[in-house]
Amino acid sequence: MLYPLLRNSLFILPPETAHQVSMRGLQFAHSIPFLKNQLSGSFQYKETNLTKNYFGLQFSNPVGLAAGFDKNAEYLNELEMLGFGFVEIGTVTPKPQAGNSKPRLFRIPDQKALINRMGFNNDGVEAIAKRLNERKAKFNSTLIVGGNIGKNKVTDNKDAWIDYCTNFKALENVVDYFVVNVSSPNTPGLRELQEKESLRKIFTELQNLNKNNKPILLKIAPDLETSALDDIIELTTEIKIDGLVATNTTLDRSLLKGLNMERAVKIGAGGLSGQPLLEKSTGILEYLHKCIGERIPIIASGGIFNGADAAVKMNAGAALVQVWTGFIYEGPSIVKNICQSLSANK
Repeated sequence: MLYPLLRNSLFILPPETAHQVSMRGLQFAHSIPFLKNQLSGSFQYKETNLTKNYFGLQFSNPVGLAAGFDKNAEYLNELEMLGFGFVEIGTVTPKPQAGNSKPRLFRIPDQKALINRMGFNNDGVEAIAKRLNERKAKFNSTLIVGGNIGKNKVTDNKDAWIDYCTNFKALENVVDYFVVNVSSPNTPGLRELQEKESLRKIFTELQNLNKNNKPILLKIAPDLETSALDDIIELTTEIKIDGLVATNTTLDRSLLKGLNMERAVKIGAGGLSGQPLLEKSTGILEYLHKCIGERIPIIASGGIFNGADAAVKMNAGAALVQVWTGFIYEGPSIVKNICQSLSANK
């Protein structure tokens, strides 16, 4: 009930500053046992009727946090406190990189949307792996952690597979599954890696390293033509791809209404996320599920704000769902609200 007031205060700040302030606040709350217990009691979904088993992993509930929120694996304890069934860190690259110049994250509040052109800003895989190892040694956590991996901006596409393999080797023992990110619109040329032969090379090399059968998923863009989707579907029968994440952000500004289209033009480059993406991303999900069926699980992302949105994704074939922009607008109760809604309508 208080979050709309807090959100309005945070929205006075630049988006990246607001993110840092809010997460520092959660860190402070987590460090005080009384506050930690209060928040856990308020925001965690305690029932076990939504437990899911996919990729050989048991998810306490089907609502996860998409990559890009906790890029450097700094806030996993705080996010676990808020009840997420799983959290995807990253996107992680072999070398640290600063990302694109600021400002690079923009709100469109009246449409509950964001535009970002972050550019894989992260601390680099070595520092992130060290942080995850330290957490694993210190905390007895059951939170499922995914590692979203990408290539450095300076790496040529023909050598991209090397970056993905470097990330895999560094993170293999500290994450529960991997997501190959070739669909961000904010690294020049990255989406070209969604072409069939590029994907074949990346996944073949990764699976050659994957002696312990760590689940490796592919995250795709919502802007792909049907022919490109068909190539990916065909590839899942040829090489081992354990799952899909549908979808990343979109370049399609026609999803915005009225004056927001003009504002988006002024903002410039970047991927659009939030409510305007719900229908488009669900269309991709439906097509994939129609062709793939239950053969490999699909994690749905794009435009999920409430239980009804999550149900749309589940009905379209999603095994699990991820939120990101919805978390910004709806606040820390989003996981519990979605779970309660899904449970009531089972």
